[in-house]
Amino acid sequence: MVKFNRAIYFQLGGLALGALVISVVCRIFPIVDWLAEIQQHVMRLGAWSAICYPLLYASCNVLLLPGGVLSIGGGFFFGLWWGFLIVLVGNVGGAAISFWISRSLGRRWLHRRLLRNPRMQALEPAVRREGWKIILLSQLHPLFPTSLLNYLYGLTPIRFRTCMLWVAIGQAPGVFLYVYLGTLGQLGLNLFRGKSHPRILEYIIWGGGLVTLILVLSMMGRLALRLMQAVEEQPTKKCDSVLGLEDVGP
Repeated sequence: MVKFNRAIYFQLGGLALGALVISVVCRIFPIVDWLAEIQQHVMRLGAWSAICYPLLYASCNVLLLPGGVLSIGGGFFFGLWWGFLIVLVGNVGGAAISFWISRSLGRRWLHRRLLRNPRMQALEPAVRREGWKIILLSQLHPLFPTSLLNYLYGLTPIRFRTCMLWVAIGQAPGVFLYVYLGTLGQLGLNLFRGKSHPRILEYIIWGGGLVTLILVLSMMGRLALRLMQAVEEQPTKKCDSVLGLEDVGP
C-alpha cells in the first residue's frame, strides 16, 4: 500500500510540477501561441486527425512508449467525449496488436523475456486461472506497465475478445482522467487568449469533477492493489470470494 501511495503522489506531483514548468516557460516563450497553432493545424486535418491520432497512440503502446501526453492531447485537441473515445480506441487498438504479436509471431521469445520478471511470473498463471478478473485488476493497477501486460495476455489461453473487452473497461477510468486534464488545458488556453469567460459555477464544476475523478481512481487503484496482493499471496485460491463475483465471463 505504501508503494501505491507513492505512485499516486508521484503522478500528482509530476502533474503539478509540469503545470508549474509550463506556467514559467509561458512567461519566456510564446507557448500559448504555439499551442493554438498546433491545435488549429490538427483541426484543419478534419477526419484524418481522428484517424491518425488513434494510430499514433496504438504505435506508442506497441513500442512500450509512455502515452500519457497523447492521452492529455486527446482532450486538448478533440474535447472531452470525442477525445476519450479516440484515445480509448487507440489504447485498445495497441493492446490488440500487442496481443496478436505475442500470440502469433514472437510467442517463444516473449515467453522467455517476460517471464524473467518475478511479477510477470506470478501474473501469467493468475491470468490463466482467473481470466478476465486479473486483466481488469491489472489494468486498474497504477503500478503495472499495462502496455507490457498486453504482450503477457497473448501468452495465455484467454480469448481475444474477452481480453480486449476487459482491457477497455480497465483502461477507461484512467484514460478519462487524462483526457479530462487535456480538456481543462484547452479551457485554460481559451481563457488565457480571452476567448472564454467562464462563471464561478463553471470553475467549481470543472474543479470538482477533477477532484472527484482523482479520488475515485485512487479508491479503485487501492482496491485493485489489495485484490492483486491477495491473488499473489494465495495463488491456488480463486479470487471470487474477494471480488464477490461468480466465475463467469464473456
